[in-house]
Amino acid sequence: MRIGEVARRAGVSTRALRYYEEQGLLAAERTDSGQRTYPESAVERVRLIQQFFAAGLPSRIVLQVLPCVETGEGPPELFELLASERDRITAAMADLAAARDALDHMIDVANHPTPEHCPALREPAWAPYDPSGAVMAAGSTVAAAPSDAATPDEHRSERQPSSAT
Repeated sequence: MRIGEVARRAGVSTRALRYYEEQGLLAAERTDSGQRTYPESAVERVRLIQQFFAAGLPSRIVLQVLPCVETGEGPPELFELLASERDRITAAMADLAAARDALDHMIDVANHPTPEHCPALREPAWAPYDPSGAVMAAGSTVAAAPSDAATPDEHRSERQPSSAT
């Protein structure tokens, strides 16, 4: 079967098939003129590869999993590797949730600006923020009286997005 037919039947691009071949996930034979040909089973294999990618697995892990699919057996190390990939995805989801929460906070502040978050609303404009409401001259400090007002840190979401590693 030629590359275009496999791509059409599996629902992927021919470029994806070339990538799978480059990564060692899919094998193709070559005709005398250099065109790729695939066995009928390539369609099902490509669909399986797509399922692994949809599950968030990188091609280097898919390469390790495919032989186990073919034999029906996998070493314990493979299951540990899959569990660590699940942990990686769970951590990424937590980071995304924290980023979403931080963005929600920013949207709320933008919709309901206060002098704390918007320097232009301060008197005078762009003066340092003083939660006690006292007007501060540039460079001076004022001891704030205890209040029930929330501190700037209390307005931030509890989880801050982690830095990229």
